[in-house]
This record gives sequence, C-alpha cells and structure tokens, in this order.
Amino acid sequence: MKTIHPDTLHFLSALQINNNREWFNDNKNLYLQAKDNVENVMNEIISGISEFDSSVERLEAKNCIFRIYKDTRFSKDKTPYKTNIGASIVEKGPKTLNHAGYYVHLEPRKSFLAGGVYMTDSKNLKAIREKISVEAEKFLNILNKKTFKDDLELRGEKLVKIPQGFDKEDPMGDYIRFKQFTVFHPLSDKEVLDHHFIEHTVNIFKEMYHFNRFLNEAIS
Repeated sequence: MKTIHPDTLHFLSALQINNNREWFNDNKNLYLQAKDNVENVMNEIISGISEFDSSVERLEAKNCIFRIYKDTRFSKDKTPYKTNIGASIVEKGPKTLNHAGYYVHLEPRKSFLAGGVYMTDSKNLKAIREKISVEAEKFLNILNKKTFKDDLELRGEKLVKIPQGFDKEDPMGDYIRFKQFTVFHPLSDKEVLDHHFIEHTVNIFKEMYHFNRFLNEAIS
C-alpha cells in the first residue's frame, strides 16, 4: 500500500530552515521525490473518495496539488516557498474556491484534513446561509452525528452580528454569522506516516461528505 514516506516530511522540515532559492535548487530532486510521493498517495485517496462521492472520480492528483512556489508580491514574508504540500479535491474542478470539497495539508507537526467552503463569493455565501436557516434540522443532524462530532470541528471566521437580510432572532443565527464553513481534523506526524493513512483519510472525508453536499446544494 502506498504511504507518505518519511523523506517527504524530512524535506519539508529542511525547507523550513532553508527557505531560499539556492538551497531549493540544490535539493530540487528531494522536492520532486516528495511531490511524486504525495501525488501517488493522493491518487489513492481520490479513488477512495470516489466510492462514496462520484463527483470527484475524474480528478487527477497532479491537478489537485498546489504549487510550492509562493506569490510574494503582496506579502511581507518574502520567503519563496511554502513549507507544506497541500491538495484540494473539489467537485467542480481542482483548486476551485467556490465549492465545498476535501483538502489535505501536509506539514511537519501541522498536518490536517479539512472540508467545506473556505472562500466563496457573496452570492454563494448568502445562499448557504439561507439554506442553513430554512433547512436547520437537516444541517444540525449532519453536525450532531456522533462520528462527525468525534472526528471533526466546525471552524471559520464569524461576523459580530447577524448579516443584513436575515432575522436577528433566527435560531440558526450562530451559524449564519459564519463567513467560512469549514471542518477540520488534525493529524500528527505519526498518523501521516502510518500505513493506514490513506484509509484513515478516506474515512474522515466520508464523514465530511454530507456536510459538503449540503453546502454545494446551495451553491450555483
């Protein structure tokens, strides 16, 4: 079974210390090996997700993995490389921001799995909030499922007040105030390197499925 190789995390650890072009160019073979390792594992994960979410079955890992090169034009941090390898598996196509999907983030001591909508336009955000208000019971049933609660944490920035156009007394007001609708599952380095990593990841994403579907049903 394919696994995340220890050398992949070792490369990312070394990059944290040597985040400069000279070191990266001298060690580019290590990066290519790490990228290839993650790509092979991600293809297995996509295959596993496809068993319960057919919308992603045609995606290829090579198109889902984000570039390691940073855009530093508008950042105070001018280090040229990301110190993580991330991959987004999304129904409407790799790396789309509007739709809910699945996300793998590999970074020494900071790895995690995530799902939902991190960034979307105001039209879609309003549609999600309206669906939560109208279909409150369905949404709460998803969040309150024991396996969901045991494995996932709902995260996202919140508005201070109920957004305009919604009833201030809406019983779902605490959820309507969210600006992002994401769920999070932390991973230790030991879990990332475990031989059951692919199986574990697919199981966590399976718990996210109905949450993602609920959000995507609202999004045009």
